[in-house]
This record gives sequence, C-alpha cells and structure tokens, in this order.
Amino acid sequence: MSLIVFVFLFSFIENLNNEKINNSNYYNYFTTLFAQEIDIKKSFSQTETNRIKHFNLEKGTAISGYDPVAYFTDNKAKKGKDEYTTIYKGVVYKFDSQINKNLFLKTPEKYEPKYGGWCAYAMGENAKKVEINPDTFKIINGELYLFYNAYFNNNLKKWNKDQDLLKKKSDENWLKLYN
Repeated sequence: MSLIVFVFLFSFIENLNNEKINNSNYYNYFTTLFAQEIDIKKSFSQTETNRIKHFNLEKGTAISGYDPVAYFTDNKAKKGKDEYTTIYKGVVYKFDSQINKNLFLKTPEKYEPKYGGWCAYAMGENAKKVEINPDTFKIINGELYLFYNAYFNNNLKKWNKDQDLLKKKSDENWLKLYN
C-alpha cells in the first residue's frame, strides 16, 4: 500500500471517529482519495520515464557503473560494485561501499552528475548528448561535471578555457533537452 493511501485512510478513520464524515460522504471521500493516488503515480511515472529517457545510462546504470559519491569523497572515479546498488527516480547507481551508498541515499541530488551524466562541454558547445569517460571529471561548486575524453580529444581541457560561458550554455541547453 502506498504512503499516500495509508495517510488518507488514517485521515479517514480519524475523521470518522470524530464524526466529520457521514455515510453520504464516503463515496466522495474515497473518490478523491484514489484520484489523488492516480495523479501522484502519473506524475512520478512521467518524471521517472523522462529521466530514463534523457540520462546517460549504460544498461540502465548511470556513470557507466561508477560510484557518484567517490568523486566527492575520494576525488577520483571508482567503479561501483553490484552489491552496493540503488535506484533513484528510475536511475540505477552503483557504489564502491555501503558508506557511499548511505551518503547518496541521504542527499541523492548532491551526488547526481550534471546534465544527466552527459559530457558537460558538448552540452554547452552544441547541445549534444555525448558519451563521457568516467575518469574525466570536475567538481564545481559541489556539483559533478563529466567529460568526453578519447582519441586525443579531452573536452575537460576545452571546458576549462571558457568554463563560465560553457556552464551557462550547458544549463540552458539541458533545460531545453530535458523538458
């Protein structure tokens, strides 16, 4: 049973005990209860589906299976382990340790990569979703930015040349693509 149904049922019983709901109100009360339940599920489902559609996922897993917390705590990319996995709003994350998983679960928004895990430089330069190299990253104001780095093409170096402008453009482009 979902939390919202539990809360409404509890509220219903309380109101019934306090005689605020009579027999004629039962139908209206439960119709409202289930309509709200359906609206919440639709909203959650659409958000989850949108994230899965737009995030950079490899077999459903973010950051190619790398631990998002390790970027902050160890200042390096660390491959996550299957035994330390969680799903946050439809996206699978793996962690190097239970400690990192617990940190993520406390404040997942803090550790999620910017732009759904796509290359920050490409997002700003041409609004493209470009794969990343998990080892090529930068933490800016407590946010994780990931970059493409292959075939003598390191986009982090390009990003560093005009970071402020590219960050602004990346933010704008991500909003357009994601919404």
